[in-house]
This record gives sequence, structure tokens and C-alpha cells, in this order.
Amino acid sequence: MRVVFWLMALFGVAAASALFAAGNPGTVTLFWPPYRIDLSLNLALLALVGAFVLLHVALRGFAAFASIPAQARRWRTQHRERLVHASLVDALVHLVAGRFVRSRKAAEHALALQVGPDPEEDSARRNARLQAMLHLVAAESAHALQDRTVRDSHFHQASQALGDPAVTDTQDGFHLRAARWALDDHDADAAMQWLDRLPQGASRRTVALRLRFRVARLQGKTALALETVRLLVKHKAMAKGTGESISRALAMELLFAAKDPSQLVQAWGLLDAHERGMSDVALAAARHWLALGADAAQSRTWLQPVWERMVRQPDALTQSQRRQLVRTIESGFGQQDGTPDTAWLSRIESAQMAAPRDALLQYLAGVMCARLGLWGKAQHLFRQAVALTTDLELKRDAQRALDAVVQRKE
Repeated sequence: MRVVFWLMALFGVAAASALFAAGNPGTVTLFWPPYRIDLSLNLALLALVGAFVLLHVALRGFAAFASIPAQARRWRTQHRERLVHASLVDALVHLVAGRFVRSRKAAEHALALQVGPDPEEDSARRNARLQAMLHLVAAESAHALQDRTVRDSHFHQASQALGDPAVTDTQDGFHLRAARWALDDHDADAAMQWLDRLPQGASRRTVALRLRFRVARLQGKTALALETVRLLVKHKAMAKGTGESISRALAMELLFAAKDPSQLVQAWGLLDAHERGMSDVALAAARHWLALGADAAQSRTWLQPVWERMVRQPDALTQSQRRQLVRTIESGFGQQDGTPDTAWLSRIESAQMAAPRDALLQYLAGVMCARLGLWGKAQHLFRQAVALTTDLELKRDAQRALDAVVQRKE
């Protein structure tokens, strides 16, 4: 339909031009003494249009002829850029395929073909990034070949290519790679220095957090490793179950590293509420606290949430955790100042009466009664524990405690 309209318009213009030319009596006279030239207006208009077209074609031809050197330079530049990109692709393909020597040679070949800096700002930034990436691929290949000299040389040149502060995102990636290389070289201090150069946003990325966790473990900084695991779980970069398991192990390691009660209190303060509520962590803190010879009352304070969880939900703790809980409380009772207070007397008695078939609770209640000098009740409770338990160790200790109570009564 559009072609029809164009044809109708063209016919209309042709008809109007024919009518104008057929009935146009105008004359154009040119005086060039001693000559005089008379032309019709139609011929004069055609001559002007023809002269304009001829001049336009001549100028276009001259411009095209003058632009031949620039087009040749542009073609050579584009051809070189295509070769550079092809070499970069080859280097990446060889790198992921494990052919590190070929990868480094391809990257170095691309660097040899790399064009010089472009006067345009955007092009110059792209060329700098491309050159830096080529150096990075060459450095990565050299690192895989354990050639640290070549690796450091290419990394230094890449850092120089990224001197523009406008390419911060690319610099962050280079710092992460440098930290990874230092970690592979078992240089934890250098790896931490590279990670500390990252801005706050980049340091919270998953890859940075995982590197920081590995560096912290290599340096033996348990508190930093524990904080990093929390961030990984928060950002869903680590499974919740795995994070809890690692947090539990790190928290216990942090507690056992304390050399005196004050350090243990400080380490306990570094844990968050969720970690303090873990049964294994609370038990480890209480056991280590008693091993340091500190006040038994503080250990029972840490154990109170675990005790309440066991009484409220007997299946919440494993049999091993229940045994450790009872043994830790027993150890606290055995100290010189380990006499249970009124609150714990009530807790233990209530739990023992609510579960008369639980040998562990019968044994703990017997230990409490023996500590308070209630020999008759302690004897009864120890006999129940001996009769109910199938744990050989608990049966042995209960029988031994029963014999000691009988001797005291006699």
C-alpha cells in the first residue's frame, strides 16, 4: 500500500512539473559583454540542478578518497582487536581445560597484539580492562604452574593497567584472586592484607567471606572464623545445618582455648545467643570452667538452659549429652563450694520425681542428697540407679557411691 502512495505522489509531482514547464514563458538572460545569452527558465533550472548534483557527487568522491587512510587504519585496528579477542578466548579455553602452558602463551600473544591506548575515554577504559584480564589469565596459568615470578610480574602489570579509580569493580576481583593465590601459598598474612583492601560491600560477598574463613582458620583466629561463618549463614552462602555444625565446633574451640576463668568469660561473651543455647557449647563451657577451678555456681548458670530443655523435652538431648550434663553437675557438687542452692535442689528433685525410671536423674539426686548429708535418701536413690541403668560406667559409679554412703551410715 505504501508503494502505491509513493507512485501516486511521484506521478503527481511529474504532472505538476510538466504543467509548469509547458506553460512557463520565463526567460533568463546572461550578459557577458560583448555577448548576450538567452535561456528559458526551464533550461536554467535544469542547469542549476545539474550543477548542484555534479558538485555534490564530486565532493562526496573527494571525501571518500580522503578517508581511505582512516578506513585502512580502522580496519587494521578492528582486525587486531578481533585477533586479541580470539586469543583471549583461546587462553580461557586452555585455562579451564588445564593446559596452562598453552593458556599463558595465548594470553601473552594477545598482549603482544594489544592495541595502544585510545584517546576516547570509554575505549581507553575498555582497553585497560582487556589488557588487565589478559595479564590475569597469564598470571592464573603461571600460578597453576607454580611459577610465582611470572605470576607476580603479570599481576603487577595488571594492577598498573587498572590504575583508573573508575574500574573499582575490576580491582576488587583482582584483590580476591591475589588473596586466593596467597592462601594457596599458605601465606595467611598476605591473604588477609589483600582481603582488607576490599571495600565494605565487596568484603561481604560470598567468595570474599569464604576466603576470609579459610584465612582465619589458617591463622588460628577462631573468633574471626566464627564471625565469618555467621555471615555466610546469614547470606545463605552456607547450609544452615553445616553452619551450625561449624559454629558449634568453633565455639567449643574458642572456649577451650581459654587459659583462666577471665578469658573463658570473655570467650563466652563473644558467642551470640544461638551459640550459647547449643547444648554441646554450654556443656563444654561448664566443663572447662570447672577444670579451671572456678566457682561451680557459674557453671550451673550456663547449664540451666540445657537442663530446662532436657526436663521439658527429654528427647531434645542425646543420651551422651544427658550423661555429660549429669556428670558436669556432679563435678560441680564435688567441689568445696559446690553445695547446690535452693533453686537447683528444687529443679533436681522435681525432675527426679517426674521421671522415677530415669537412672541418670536418680543418680544425680542421690549425689545431691549425699552432698547435703541425707544418707538414707541418697542410699535409696543410688540403689534405684543401680537397678535401672544399663550403662556399665554409671552402674559402677552408682554402686561405688552406694558403698560409700553405707559406710558413712555405719
